[in-house]
Amino acid sequence: MTIDAVITWVDGADPAHRAKLDAWLAQSGQSRPASAARTRFNDAGEIDWCIRSILRFAPWFRKIHIVVDAQIPAILERLQDSGFADRFNVVDHREIFAGFEQHLPTFNSRSIITMLWRIEDLAENFVYFNDDMFLLRDVKAEDFFRDGKVVQRGLWRMQSGKTWASRLLNVLKRLRGPREEKVGNLESQQLSARIAGFGDRYYRLYHNPYPMRRSTLRDFFARHPDLLASNCRHRLRSNEQFKTEAVATHLEFLGDSAIVDNSLHVVQLKPSEQLPARVRLKMAKADSDSRAAFVCVQSLELAPESLQREIGDWLDRRIGR
Repeated sequence: MTIDAVITWVDGADPAHRAKLDAWLAQSGQSRPASAARTRFNDAGEIDWCIRSILRFAPWFRKIHIVVDAQIPAILERLQDSGFADRFNVVDHREIFAGFEQHLPTFNSRSIITMLWRIEDLAENFVYFNDDMFLLRDVKAEDFFRDGKVVQRGLWRMQSGKTWASRLLNVLKRLRGPREEKVGNLESQQLSARIAGFGDRYYRLYHNPYPMRRSTLRDFFARHPDLLASNCRHRLRSNEQFKTEAVATHLEFLGDSAIVDNSLHVVQLKPSEQLPARVRLKMAKADSDSRAAFVCVQSLELAPESLQREIGDWLDRRIGR
């Protein structure tokens, strides 16, 4: 089975990238919303661990496509003279947004993910990684695609408004009054399920690498070009958007081409929000749990420097340099 990896990456500290974002905000007359905060685009070297973990623990990937906005990760320059160089394909936003260039530059991962299936020479089966997702142990192709089906990790949940608890939460939100709108992950997953044809429930995906089939998305957007155009047009993340990986998941369930297998799980670290003791406990548990195959480290650059070093040392030990 031929399987590719796809990684989306941006270096928000790049002056050119900051200038693009500032210019677009000024042109559109918007104040800087939370979805455009500089920290959303910061890079703390996560892609190094992402790439190193793939090369070590999943060497069976045919190609590793890295989707960028006129940037190249430094690790690729270090790999130029290695035996890995020909495994990488750097894909610019202009390539996957061909025909939709009016929506560039974009600063929205949801818009970008909507277009990943348009990567030239992308394998039918591919696994999408955020650049802050890493492998912690050997994984097999069958952990993502098996018996002609896509392996899904998550659990079924009821749509909001379908239970008394969610109805009560909606009432409390209205009583609280207007606040800056937060772009929600679970809300967008529920919207994605409805778009795919599920009305009462949705499959809540865990935050780990997402296996997808190119033909599933190609055929869906061929039938619904309006959804492709509307989802990729947002320069910043919006509650109007669906999550393409979630739509793909629900389409596979609809076509009886999905397998639920939660035998491997993800360790989610949020060092800017979680107490250092909790982060250390999670890392220690991951070391003792053979089923902990993935780790997602969110907003590493916002954590205290000492904790950043601890996490970096742990990742170097688990993944290797």
